[in-house]
Amino acid sequence: MNEKLFTHQIPDPAPMGCYSPKDVVFLLKNLNGLMAETDLETREQKIQSGGHYSEMLPIEYEPTKEYLDLFHLTLQESARKVAKAVGIVAEQILQKNGSKMVLVSLARAGTPIGILIKRYLLAKHDLDLPHYSISIIRGRGIDENALLYILQNHSPAKIQFIDGWTGKGAITQVLNQACLEFNAKYNWELDDDLAVLADPGHCVKTFGTREDFLIPSACLNSTVSGLVSRTVFRQDLIRDKEFHGARFYEELLKVEVSNLFIDTISKEFAHLSPENLGLLNTPNESEVSWQGLKSLKRIQERYGIKDINFIKPGIGETTRVLLRRLPERVLVDSIENNNLKHIMLLCQDKGVPIEEYPNLTYSCCGIVKQIS
Repeated sequence: MNEKLFTHQIPDPAPMGCYSPKDVVFLLKNLNGLMAETDLETREQKIQSGGHYSEMLPIEYEPTKEYLDLFHLTLQESARKVAKAVGIVAEQILQKNGSKMVLVSLARAGTPIGILIKRYLLAKHDLDLPHYSISIIRGRGIDENALLYILQNHSPAKIQFIDGWTGKGAITQVLNQACLEFNAKYNWELDDDLAVLADPGHCVKTFGTREDFLIPSACLNSTVSGLVSRTVFRQDLIRDKEFHGARFYEELLKVEVSNLFIDTISKEFAHLSPENLGLLNTPNESEVSWQGLKSLKRIQERYGIKDINFIKPGIGETTRVLLRRLPERVLVDSIENNNLKHIMLLCQDKGVPIEEYPNLTYSCCGIVKQIS
Protein backbone atom coordinates (compact mmCIF):
# COMPACT_ATOMS: atom_id res chain seq x y z
CA MET A 1 0.00 0.00 0.00
CA ASN A 2 1.29 3.45 -0.90
CA GLU A 3 1.30 5.42 2.36
CA LYS A 4 1.72 8.75 0.57
CA LEU A 5 -1.85 8.45 -0.75
CA PHE A 6 -3.26 8.14 2.76
CA THR A 7 -1.47 10.96 4.58
CA HIS A 8 -4.00 13.48 3.26
CA GLN A 9 -7.42 11.93 4.02
CA ILE A 10 -10.21 13.52 1.99
CA PRO A 11 -13.71 13.80 3.56
CA ASP A 12 -16.80 12.33 1.85
CA PRO A 13 -18.59 14.64 -0.63
CA ALA A 14 -21.99 16.20 0.07
CA PRO A 15 -24.74 15.08 -2.36
CA MET A 16 -24.84 17.16 -5.55
CA GLY A 17 -26.84 17.25 -8.78
CA CYS A 18 -30.08 15.55 -9.83
CA TYR A 19 -28.78 12.11 -10.88
CA SER A 20 -29.30 9.09 -8.65
CA PRO A 21 -26.21 8.38 -6.48
CA LYS A 22 -26.47 4.84 -7.95
CA ASP A 23 -25.54 6.41 -11.33
CA VAL A 24 -22.80 8.83 -10.28
CA VAL A 25 -21.25 10.62 -7.29
CA PHE A 26 -20.04 14.16 -7.99
CA LEU A 27 -16.76 14.92 -6.23
CA LEU A 28 -17.44 18.66 -6.28
CA LYS A 29 -17.96 21.38 -3.69
CA ASN A 30 -21.37 23.07 -3.90
CA LEU A 31 -20.75 26.80 -4.52
CA ASN A 32 -24.40 27.88 -4.28
CA GLY A 33 -24.52 31.30 -2.61
CA LEU A 34 -20.73 31.73 -2.86
CA MET A 35 -20.44 33.10 -6.39
CA ALA A 36 -22.65 34.70 -9.01
CA GLU A 37 -22.65 34.17 -12.79
CA THR A 38 -20.83 36.70 -14.97
CA ASP A 39 -22.52 38.15 -18.06
CA LEU A 40 -21.17 37.13 -21.46
CA GLU A 41 -19.41 40.36 -22.47
CA THR A 42 -17.71 40.87 -19.08
CA ARG A 43 -16.62 37.23 -18.94
CA GLU A 44 -15.21 37.33 -22.48
CA GLN A 45 -13.27 40.55 -21.77
CA LYS A 46 -11.81 39.06 -18.58
CA ILE A 47 -10.80 35.79 -20.30
CA GLN A 48 -9.20 37.62 -23.24
CA SER A 49 -7.28 40.01 -20.98
CA GLY A 50 -5.68 37.23 -18.95
CA GLY A 51 -8.43 36.09 -16.52
CA HIS A 52 -9.04 32.35 -16.26
CA TYR A 53 -12.33 30.84 -17.44
CA SER A 54 -12.46 28.54 -14.38
CA GLU A 55 -12.77 31.53 -12.02
CA MET A 56 -16.12 32.64 -13.46
CA LEU A 57 -19.42 31.03 -14.37
CA PRO A 58 -21.41 31.90 -17.50
CA ILE A 59 -25.12 32.66 -17.23
CA GLU A 60 -27.02 29.48 -18.12
CA TYR A 61 -28.67 29.57 -21.56
CA GLU A 62 -32.46 29.27 -21.37
CA PRO A 63 -33.50 27.31 -24.47
CA THR A 64 -36.49 28.39 -26.52
CA LYS A 65 -39.39 25.97 -27.01
CA GLU A 66 -38.26 25.45 -30.64
CA TYR A 67 -34.76 24.54 -29.46
CA LEU A 68 -36.06 22.14 -26.78
CA ASP A 69 -38.33 20.49 -29.35
CA LEU A 70 -35.24 19.98 -31.51
CA PHE A 71 -33.41 18.37 -28.55
CA HIS A 72 -36.27 15.87 -28.06
CA LEU A 73 -36.43 15.08 -31.77
CA THR A 74 -32.64 14.60 -31.95
CA LEU A 75 -32.75 12.35 -28.89
CA GLN A 76 -35.35 10.07 -30.51
CA GLU A 77 -33.53 10.01 -33.86
CA SER A 78 -30.04 9.33 -32.48
CA ALA A 79 -30.76 7.16 -29.40
CA ARG A 80 -29.75 3.86 -31.04
CA LYS A 81 -26.63 5.36 -32.64
CA VAL A 82 -25.51 6.83 -29.29
CA ALA A 83 -26.25 3.51 -27.54
CA LYS A 84 -24.12 1.63 -30.06
CA ALA A 85 -21.19 4.02 -29.57
CA VAL A 86 -21.59 3.58 -25.78
CA GLY A 87 -21.54 -0.20 -26.20
CA ILE A 88 -18.40 -0.12 -28.36
CA VAL A 89 -16.44 2.07 -25.96
CA ALA A 90 -17.70 0.17 -22.88
CA GLU A 91 -16.58 -3.17 -24.34
CA GLN A 92 -13.15 -1.69 -25.11
CA ILE A 93 -12.56 -0.44 -21.59
CA LEU A 94 -13.77 -3.72 -20.08
CA GLN A 95 -11.41 -5.69 -22.31
CA LYS A 96 -8.54 -3.36 -21.41
CA ASN A 97 -9.08 -3.01 -17.64
CA GLY A 98 -11.00 -6.06 -16.49
CA SER A 99 -13.79 -5.82 -13.94
CA LYS A 100 -11.79 -4.22 -11.09
CA MET A 101 -12.24 -0.72 -12.37
CA VAL A 102 -13.57 2.70 -11.28
CA LEU A 103 -15.24 4.90 -13.90
CA VAL A 104 -14.16 8.54 -13.56
CA SER A 105 -15.99 11.05 -15.75
CA LEU A 106 -14.62 14.49 -16.47
CA ALA A 107 -17.27 16.99 -15.41
CA ARG A 108 -19.42 17.99 -16.99
CA ALA A 109 -19.69 16.69 -20.56
CA GLY A 110 -18.24 13.33 -19.49
CA THR A 111 -20.82 12.74 -16.75
CA PRO A 112 -23.82 11.54 -18.83
CA ILE A 113 -21.51 9.40 -20.98
CA GLY A 114 -19.96 7.83 -17.86
CA ILE A 115 -23.43 7.03 -16.54
CA LEU A 116 -24.36 5.37 -19.84
CA ILE A 117 -21.17 3.26 -19.80
CA LYS A 118 -21.90 2.26 -16.19
CA ARG A 119 -25.50 1.31 -17.10
CA TYR A 120 -24.35 -0.66 -20.18
CA LEU A 121 -21.81 -2.70 -18.16
CA LEU A 122 -24.49 -3.42 -15.55
CA ALA A 123 -27.06 -4.45 -18.19
CA LYS A 124 -24.75 -6.56 -20.37
CA HIS A 125 -22.11 -7.89 -17.95
CA ASP A 126 -23.84 -7.65 -14.53
CA LEU A 127 -21.01 -5.35 -13.39
CA ASP A 128 -21.98 -2.58 -10.97
CA LEU A 129 -18.91 -0.34 -11.09
CA PRO A 130 -18.29 2.74 -8.94
CA HIS A 131 -18.62 5.95 -10.97
CA TYR A 132 -17.46 9.43 -9.99
CA SER A 133 -17.48 12.77 -11.78
CA ILE A 134 -14.49 15.04 -11.14
CA SER A 135 -13.14 18.37 -12.38
CA ILE A 136 -10.37 18.93 -14.90
CA ILE A 137 -9.53 22.44 -16.10
CA ARG A 138 -7.32 23.61 -18.94
CA GLY A 139 -4.44 25.57 -17.41
CA ARG A 140 -5.24 24.31 -13.89
CA GLY A 141 -5.05 20.52 -14.18
CA ILE A 142 -7.12 17.78 -12.59
CA ASP A 143 -8.66 17.85 -9.12
CA GLU A 144 -5.98 16.06 -7.10
CA ASN A 145 -8.17 15.76 -4.00
CA ALA A 146 -10.82 13.94 -6.05
CA LEU A 147 -8.21 11.45 -7.31
CA LEU A 148 -6.90 10.92 -3.77
CA TYR A 149 -10.45 10.32 -2.52
CA ILE A 150 -11.10 7.68 -5.22
CA LEU A 151 -7.81 5.86 -4.59
CA GLN A 152 -8.29 6.01 -0.81
CA ASN A 153 -11.69 4.33 -1.23
CA HIS A 154 -11.06 1.95 -4.15
CA SER A 155 -7.36 1.14 -4.37
CA PRO A 156 -6.00 -0.95 -6.13
CA ALA A 157 -8.79 -0.74 -8.76
CA LYS A 158 -7.87 0.79 -12.13
CA ILE A 159 -9.21 4.23 -12.96
CA GLN A 160 -10.77 4.73 -16.41
CA PHE A 161 -11.20 8.38 -17.38
CA ILE A 162 -14.25 9.24 -19.53
CA ASP A 163 -15.33 12.32 -21.47
CA GLY A 164 -18.07 13.09 -23.99
CA TRP A 165 -16.07 13.89 -27.10
CA THR A 166 -12.78 15.38 -28.28
CA GLY A 167 -12.31 18.74 -29.95
CA LYS A 168 -8.71 19.65 -30.63
CA GLY A 169 -7.47 17.44 -27.79
CA ALA A 170 -6.70 20.14 -25.18
CA ILE A 171 -8.23 18.17 -22.30
CA THR A 172 -6.47 14.99 -23.50
CA GLN A 173 -3.17 16.87 -23.13
CA VAL A 174 -4.13 18.31 -19.72
CA LEU A 175 -5.01 14.78 -18.54
CA ASN A 176 -1.72 13.33 -19.84
CA GLN A 177 0.28 16.00 -17.98
CA ALA A 178 -1.83 15.74 -14.81
CA CYS A 179 -1.32 11.95 -14.63
CA LEU A 180 2.45 12.33 -15.13
CA GLU A 181 2.61 14.83 -12.26
CA PHE A 182 0.33 12.79 -9.98
CA ASN A 183 2.29 9.58 -10.62
CA ALA A 184 5.60 11.30 -9.87
CA LYS A 185 4.25 12.94 -6.70
CA TYR A 186 2.54 9.84 -5.25
CA ASN A 187 4.65 7.07 -6.82
CA TRP A 188 1.50 5.70 -8.51
CA GLU A 189 0.59 4.39 -11.96
CA LEU A 190 -2.52 6.22 -13.14
CA ASP A 191 -3.41 5.33 -16.74
CA ASP A 192 -4.07 8.55 -18.68
CA ASP A 193 -6.21 6.78 -21.32
CA LEU A 194 -9.31 8.85 -22.03
CA ALA A 195 -12.39 7.00 -23.31
CA VAL A 196 -14.85 9.14 -25.28
CA LEU A 197 -18.06 8.59 -27.18
CA ALA A 198 -16.83 10.50 -30.27
CA ASP A 199 -13.24 11.31 -31.27
CA PRO A 200 -13.43 13.50 -34.40
CA GLY A 201 -10.07 15.06 -33.46
CA HIS A 202 -8.26 11.67 -33.70
CA CYS A 203 -6.55 12.32 -30.36
CA VAL A 204 -7.50 9.27 -28.20
CA LYS A 205 -7.24 5.49 -28.64
CA THR A 206 -10.49 4.52 -26.89
CA PHE A 207 -13.68 5.77 -28.56
CA GLY A 208 -17.11 4.72 -29.79
CA THR A 209 -16.83 6.49 -33.16
CA ARG A 210 -14.71 9.10 -34.92
CA GLU A 211 -17.73 10.58 -36.68
CA ASP A 212 -18.50 14.14 -35.60
CA PHE A 213 -22.16 13.43 -34.97
CA LEU A 214 -24.65 15.16 -32.71
CA ILE A 215 -24.66 13.72 -29.19
CA PRO A 216 -27.92 15.12 -27.76
CA SER A 217 -26.28 15.86 -24.38
CA ALA A 218 -24.10 18.43 -26.21
CA CYS A 219 -27.20 20.49 -27.11
CA LEU A 220 -27.84 21.85 -23.63
CA ASN A 221 -25.93 22.92 -20.53
CA SER A 222 -26.70 21.92 -16.95
CA THR A 223 -30.25 20.71 -17.68
CA VAL A 224 -28.83 17.63 -19.46
CA SER A 225 -25.80 17.21 -17.15
CA GLY A 226 -27.33 16.69 -13.73
CA LEU A 227 -28.06 20.41 -13.13
CA VAL A 228 -24.39 21.02 -12.39
CA SER A 229 -22.52 24.05 -13.74
CA ARG A 230 -19.13 23.87 -15.42
CA THR A 231 -16.43 23.46 -12.75
CA VAL A 232 -14.68 26.27 -10.90
CA PHE A 233 -11.30 26.55 -9.25
CA ARG A 234 -10.76 29.66 -7.12
CA GLN A 235 -8.39 29.47 -4.18
CA ASP A 236 -10.50 31.90 -2.15
CA LEU A 237 -13.43 29.44 -2.39
CA ILE A 238 -11.71 26.02 -2.36
CA ARG A 239 -9.83 25.05 0.81
CA ASP A 240 -6.95 22.58 1.19
CA LYS A 241 -8.89 19.30 1.39
CA GLU A 242 -11.90 20.38 -0.67
CA PHE A 243 -12.86 19.41 -4.21
CA HIS A 244 -13.08 21.85 -7.11
CA GLY A 245 -16.46 23.62 -7.07
CA ALA A 246 -19.63 23.96 -9.13
CA ARG A 247 -23.11 25.43 -8.85
CA PHE A 248 -26.12 23.13 -8.45
CA TYR A 249 -29.05 24.69 -10.33
CA GLU A 250 -31.87 23.33 -8.17
CA GLU A 251 -34.14 26.07 -9.51
CA LEU A 252 -34.06 24.34 -12.92
CA LEU A 253 -35.39 20.99 -11.64
CA LYS A 254 -38.68 21.44 -13.51
CA VAL A 255 -36.92 21.71 -16.88
CA GLU A 256 -34.10 19.18 -16.45
CA VAL A 257 -33.83 16.40 -19.04
CA SER A 258 -30.71 14.72 -17.63
CA ASN A 259 -32.48 11.55 -16.52
CA LEU A 260 -34.70 11.46 -19.62
CA PHE A 261 -31.54 11.48 -21.77
CA ILE A 262 -29.97 8.62 -19.79
CA ASP A 263 -33.16 6.51 -19.68
CA THR A 264 -33.88 6.97 -23.41
CA ILE A 265 -30.40 5.80 -24.47
CA SER A 266 -30.29 3.00 -21.88
CA LYS A 267 -33.48 1.44 -23.28
CA GLU A 268 -31.63 0.90 -26.57
CA PHE A 269 -29.07 -1.41 -24.91
CA ALA A 270 -31.65 -4.20 -25.21
CA HIS A 271 -31.06 -4.17 -29.00
CA LEU A 272 -27.27 -4.50 -28.69
CA SER A 273 -25.25 -7.67 -28.50
CA PRO A 274 -21.65 -7.38 -27.23
CA GLU A 275 -20.59 -9.96 -29.84
CA ASN A 276 -22.00 -7.91 -32.73
CA LEU A 277 -20.60 -4.49 -31.94
CA GLY A 278 -17.63 -4.77 -34.26
CA LEU A 279 -15.63 -4.13 -31.16
CA LEU A 280 -12.00 -3.26 -30.84
CA ASN A 281 -10.79 -0.96 -33.55
CA THR A 282 -7.78 -2.28 -35.42
CA PRO A 283 -4.47 -0.55 -34.53
CA ASN A 284 -4.70 1.47 -37.76
CA GLU A 285 -8.23 2.62 -37.06
CA SER A 286 -7.41 3.71 -33.51
CA GLU A 287 -4.15 5.46 -34.36
CA VAL A 288 -3.77 8.86 -32.68
CA SER A 289 -2.86 11.21 -35.54
CA TRP A 290 -4.01 14.61 -34.14
CA GLN A 291 -5.56 15.13 -37.58
CA GLY A 292 -8.07 17.62 -36.16
CA LEU A 293 -5.44 19.86 -34.58
CA LYS A 294 -3.47 20.00 -37.85
CA SER A 295 -6.55 21.21 -39.76
CA LEU A 296 -7.23 23.87 -37.11
CA LYS A 297 -3.77 25.35 -37.62
CA ARG A 298 -4.72 25.94 -41.27
CA ILE A 299 -7.95 27.68 -40.18
CA GLN A 300 -5.98 29.77 -37.66
CA GLU A 301 -3.65 30.95 -40.42
CA ARG A 302 -6.43 31.64 -42.93
CA TYR A 303 -8.50 33.79 -40.55
CA GLY A 304 -5.60 35.43 -38.67
CA ILE A 305 -6.69 34.05 -35.28
CA LYS A 306 -4.11 34.91 -32.61
CA ASP A 307 -4.88 32.03 -30.23
CA ILE A 308 -5.85 28.54 -31.42
CA ASN A 309 -8.05 28.23 -28.31
CA PHE A 310 -10.41 30.69 -30.03
CA ILE A 311 -11.26 27.89 -32.50
CA LYS A 312 -13.72 25.39 -31.02
CA PRO A 313 -14.01 22.36 -33.32
CA GLY A 314 -16.73 19.75 -33.56
CA ILE A 315 -20.46 19.81 -32.86
CA GLY A 316 -20.08 19.66 -29.07
CA GLU A 317 -17.55 22.49 -28.85
CA THR A 318 -19.34 24.68 -31.39
CA THR A 319 -22.53 24.32 -29.34
CA ARG A 320 -20.62 25.45 -26.23
CA VAL A 321 -19.30 28.54 -28.05
CA LEU A 322 -22.84 29.48 -29.05
CA LEU A 323 -24.21 28.85 -25.56
CA ARG A 324 -21.54 30.50 -23.42
CA ARG A 325 -18.99 32.53 -25.42
CA LEU A 326 -19.13 35.45 -27.87
CA PRO A 327 -18.98 33.77 -31.30
CA GLU A 328 -17.68 35.61 -34.36
CA ARG A 329 -18.72 33.00 -36.94
CA VAL A 330 -19.39 29.30 -37.39
CA LEU A 331 -17.70 27.25 -40.12
CA VAL A 332 -19.64 24.23 -41.41
CA ASP A 333 -18.60 21.42 -43.75
CA SER A 334 -21.94 21.71 -45.55
CA ILE A 335 -25.05 23.86 -45.08
CA GLU A 336 -27.04 20.68 -45.85
CA ASN A 337 -25.55 18.68 -42.93
CA ASN A 338 -28.52 17.26 -40.96
CA ASN A 339 -26.44 16.99 -37.80
CA LEU A 340 -26.25 20.79 -37.61
CA LYS A 341 -29.94 21.74 -37.20
CA HIS A 342 -29.46 22.96 -33.62
CA ILE A 343 -26.29 24.86 -34.61
CA MET A 344 -28.21 26.64 -37.40
CA LEU A 345 -31.02 27.48 -34.97
CA LEU A 346 -28.62 28.90 -32.37
CA CYS A 347 -26.81 30.96 -35.04
CA GLN A 348 -30.15 32.32 -36.22
CA ASP A 349 -31.19 33.19 -32.63
CA LYS A 350 -27.91 34.97 -31.89
CA GLY A 351 -27.25 36.54 -35.29
CA VAL A 352 -24.02 34.60 -35.85
CA PRO A 353 -22.86 34.25 -39.49
CA ILE A 354 -22.42 30.73 -40.92
CA GLU A 355 -19.74 30.05 -43.50
CA GLU A 356 -19.32 26.89 -45.58
CA TYR A 357 -15.75 25.53 -45.33
CA PRO A 358 -15.41 22.39 -47.47
CA ASN A 359 -13.07 19.54 -46.45
CA LEU A 360 -13.37 20.41 -42.76
CA THR A 361 -12.14 17.54 -40.53
CA TYR A 362 -15.13 18.22 -38.25
CA SER A 363 -18.78 18.90 -39.09
CA CYS A 364 -18.33 22.45 -37.85
CA CYS A 365 -16.11 24.86 -35.91
CA GLY A 366 -17.13 27.81 -33.75
CA ILE A 367 -14.78 30.80 -33.77
CA VAL A 368 -14.70 33.04 -30.70
CA LYS A 369 -14.77 36.78 -31.33
CA GLN A 370 -11.39 38.42 -30.66
CA ILE A 371 -11.89 41.47 -28.48
CA SER A 372 -9.10 43.97 -29.12
